[in-house]
Amino acid sequence: MKLLFLGDIVGRSGRDAVIARLPGLRETLDLDFVVANAENAAAGFGLTGKICDALFAAGVDVITGGNHSWDQREIIPYISQQPKLLRPENYPAGTPGRGAGLFAARGGRKVLVVNVMCRLFMDPLDCPFAALDRLLPKNGPKSGGADAVLVDLHGEATSEKMALGHRADGRASIAVGSHTHAPTADAQILPGGTAYQSDAGMCGDYDSVIGMRKEVAIDRFVRKIRGERLEPAAGEATVCGTYVETDDATGLATHIAPLRQGGRLRPEWPL
Repeated sequence: MKLLFLGDIVGRSGRDAVIARLPGLRETLDLDFVVANAENAAAGFGLTGKICDALFAAGVDVITGGNHSWDQREIIPYISQQPKLLRPENYPAGTPGRGAGLFAARGGRKVLVVNVMCRLFMDPLDCPFAALDRLLPKNGPKSGGADAVLVDLHGEATSEKMALGHRADGRASIAVGSHTHAPTADAQILPGGTAYQSDAGMCGDYDSVIGMRKEVAIDRFVRKIRGERLEPAAGEATVCGTYVETDDATGLATHIAPLRQGGRLRPEWPL
């Protein structure tokens, strides 16, 4: 299978870039399944049902979230009714929505998508390692009834994401990090066959501070007081993601590469 994970979509600039480019990417890369983290898609904080619908229409198969999943309160009834929108699995019992699901891909195949949130420098949620152990198939991706397994590791610390990646090794097709909005250079296939990258980067304007207008963000660091509200930068966005190919027999990864298109960052093409 050919899978694409798109990093955190930030604001209108990021949304517009994904919506404009994804149909072409699906065709050119012959993609079977696309997952995007969109917890910053609504003015940088949270997401709305309308935004989700637009991303689905553009070719996103599943949307994942993180610590900003609840910033727009209108998402609560939407997530309860839309199984293709996930939030981290390790939120406490009773939290609206769900953190994992088995989804249809092209050609009648199935992809298990798991969304977990780390705890270092983040909200103290339930254990993400226990969530992975509970949800991931024991004997490889295909042993649980899926053709591929994708895990979104939403977290601040690369050490914790790496530990989770190794925990998932051999059981997931891809374990990829989100949240820090900066693409890392460590895309690799782990010894057990799981593709891993600490962070896919963001889909947003990189003439910014992690997607936000740089003047406001710098002022907060300099003055150490809250001033003007943070807003997404509005320049041309770079679409950042992680591309993975899997073996049809095992569901494990055979190829991983970063994808970067548009905006300020150096382009990367995964083929």
